[in-house]
Amino acid sequence: MATTKNISKPSINLKDIADQAALSAEMMDQVRAAMLNPTSRKKELSVHLSQLATYCGVEKGSVIHRMSKGDLPQGNLNTTGSRREFTLSEARTWIRSYRKDKLRPKGAEAITISIANFKGGVGKTTTAMTLAQGLTLLGHKVLMIDTDPQGSLTTLFGILPDAEVAEEDTILPLALGEETSIRYAIRETYWNGIDLVAAAPCLFGAEFALPARQTQEPDFEFWNVLNLGIDDVRDEYDVIIIDSPPSLSYITINAIMASNGLVMPLPPNALDYASASQFWNLFSDLSNEMLTKRGLEKEFDFIHVLLSRVDAAESTSDIVRTWIQATYKEKVLPVEIPKTAVTSSASAEFSTVYDIQKYDGNARTFKRARDAYDQFVGYVESSIRAAWDKQVNTSRLVKTKG
Repeated sequence: MATTKNISKPSINLKDIADQAALSAEMMDQVRAAMLNPTSRKKELSVHLSQLATYCGVEKGSVIHRMSKGDLPQGNLNTTGSRREFTLSEARTWIRSYRKDKLRPKGAEAITISIANFKGGVGKTTTAMTLAQGLTLLGHKVLMIDTDPQGSLTTLFGILPDAEVAEEDTILPLALGEETSIRYAIRETYWNGIDLVAAAPCLFGAEFALPARQTQEPDFEFWNVLNLGIDDVRDEYDVIIIDSPPSLSYITINAIMASNGLVMPLPPNALDYASASQFWNLFSDLSNEMLTKRGLEKEFDFIHVLLSRVDAAESTSDIVRTWIQATYKEKVLPVEIPKTAVTSSASAEFSTVYDIQKYDGNARTFKRARDAYDQFVGYVESSIRAAWDKQVNTSRLVKTKG
């Protein structure tokens, strides 16, 4: 039997860790710079005539007929003259015209949705981004708030959190009490219809600032900071989507407490299922301490569990899916996001299925992924519209009693 010789290795000290961190950061900057070249990828989506008809919910002939009236954007022929294309801004003008009865009604305000999970790697940020993109393709105006110090959502917009996001571009001034409205941090993005409040590593400071203020300021409610911060802009957006950190932190609690609805992406595997159970148990304990014992209450219009990153080849998926269905019952959406080459490659390129103008792989695989996200967005929009109806009816009731 061959023997192995013990090889003496040098110990690793804190300077080595610092050097490793610096190298990792340098490499990540290079990768991001290559992937996020704004001239090659992060540019406004173009929509061709058939897609426009689909988004408007009509036949292609109806769009062509409407174009003859000249009251909506005409688009332009592409460079080869083979088809007519519309910018996303132009397309959204059409969509809002055709879907006006499905948009935010008078007397309603933005519905705020948190994308939350205790665990990373479940597709949380991708879910947030695709939901926002999909809702804009239904005519809605969306504000996205990145509350994760890692800034993954910010990166998806082609913005480098470490280099291009300052403290005043994030929610940190809100947490510190320097600002009372989120308006200061809102920026436009490459995607028409989506505005963004970015994130950066400096957001870790909120985890110290919020509890410190709780002990120092009488009547301060650390969990209500973000909720109050978005009050000023609720009438300017249809939907506000918050991407939260993969932990039950002070920031995550703020995101959840600011929300009308929650979406939890949950892959059907045992570890993610167990982590989700921990999330709800801890959140229940915290809400009891923060609210119930103080005589306060919090209601959500909807809570959706989305089966994400579903691998058809994974033998245990069916078993865990049964557990999830038994646990969350009607909260489980009747759609699954498949783990496909499309979603994997898009994620590797800091992109989503809605960013892809032309897919070089299997068309059927792309359609399966895109259809799944379209269905997901459709279900969430139904919940949003129900929440708007509730707002309007409540407002009418109050006026009647008054």
